Amino acid sequence: MISVLSIVEDTMVDGPGFRTSIYCAGCRHQCAGCHNPQSWDFDGGQPMTTDEMMRVIEADPYTQGVTFSGGDPMYQPEGFVELARAIHERTPQKDIWCYTGFTFEQLLTNPRQRALLELIDVLVDGPFVREQRDETLCFRGSRNQRIIDVQASLGQGHIVLLKEKRSEVSLTASDHHLMN
Repeated sequence: MISVLSIVEDTMVDGPGFRTSIYCAGCRHQCAGCHNPQSWDFDGGQPMTTDEMMRVIEADPYTQGVTFSGGDPMYQPEGFVELARAIHERTPQKDIWCYTGFTFEQLLTNPRQRALLELIDVLVDGPFVREQRDETLCFRGSRNQRIIDVQASLGQGHIVLLKEKRSEVSLTASDHHLMN
C-alpha cells in the first residue's frame, strides 16, 4: 500500500521517453523552492494497492518506464518495493526511475531503503538546493543532484552516473566511490 497523490500517464519530464509517474505523499526534506510542496504532507494522499497501480501501468504497454516521485518514495520503501517487484515481473520491458532527497550513500546504510534501491534502474538523488538551481539540466532541478545508474553502481562498487544530453541519456563512470 502506498499513499499516492497522483499518477501521471505519458509524461516526459520524469525520465526519458513516455513514462507513468507515481507521485507519493510525504517528505521530510522540505527543500526551499521545492516544485511540489503539497507533497510534503504524509496524510495528503490516497492509499492505493499495488494491483491498483499496476492496472494503470499495464494499461499503456508503450511507455518506456515508471518513475517514483513525490514526496519522497524512500519514506514508503516497503510499498514501493512491492510495486517495483510487480513492475519487474509483469512489465519487465519497463525501467524504473526514482527521485529522492536522500543521497545514494545514505540509502545504502538503511536496510529498508536499500531494498528499494536494489530494485531501481536509475536514481536521481539529493535534495533540491535553490542556490544550485539550473533550468538547463535534464531530469533534475539543481546541480548537486545526480542521475545514477543504480545497477551498474551496485555491481561495480562505485557510482556510475548517467551523462545528460539534450536528446538522450548515456552512461559514463564517475570517480565517486560507494560507502560500505
